[in-house]
Amino acid sequence: MLNVPSMASSRTHRYQTTLTWNGNLGTGTSDYRSYGRAHTIAVEGKAAIEGSSDPTFRGDAARWNPEELLVASLSACHMLWYLHLASVARIVVTGYVDCAEGTMDESADGGRFTRVTLRPRVTLAAGSDAQRARALHHDAHAKCFIAQSVNFPVECRPEVR
Repeated sequence: MLNVPSMASSRTHRYQTTLTWNGNLGTGTSDYRSYGRAHTIAVEGKAAIEGSSDPTFRGDAARWNPEELLVASLSACHMLWYLHLASVARIVVTGYVDCAEGTMDESADGGRFTRVTLRPRVTLAAGSDAQRARALHHDAHAKCFIAQSVNFPVECRPEVR
């Protein structure tokens, strides 16, 4: 029998991060072009994430930007729920790759995400129920903490092999 933590009771979880701006090039934010967008996201005991803004907004393309992190968070949350649900359903997943894509519309007032599309490619062990494996994506989406927290559609187009 699997020992799976119960989700029946309500619990509160807290997550702490430290974000440090590393972009003061000598004159602070004296004008739009005078400062760097470099920053570091840290959590105690973990490797730091080197961040910046999207290159469109004067950021460093070699660093993660918040938009990429949002899409990656949705993708990872869906995958983790999917793998959990597959294991409970005794569906053996042997491979999982998701090429997720987010769409953000920019306007004079700022911008907002309008959609994220997940495209998980799931490989199953021989004898696994492919139809049930496809259906588990719906359940994973309904349970994903991140997907349930955003105000735009998150679509899932799975491929099961």
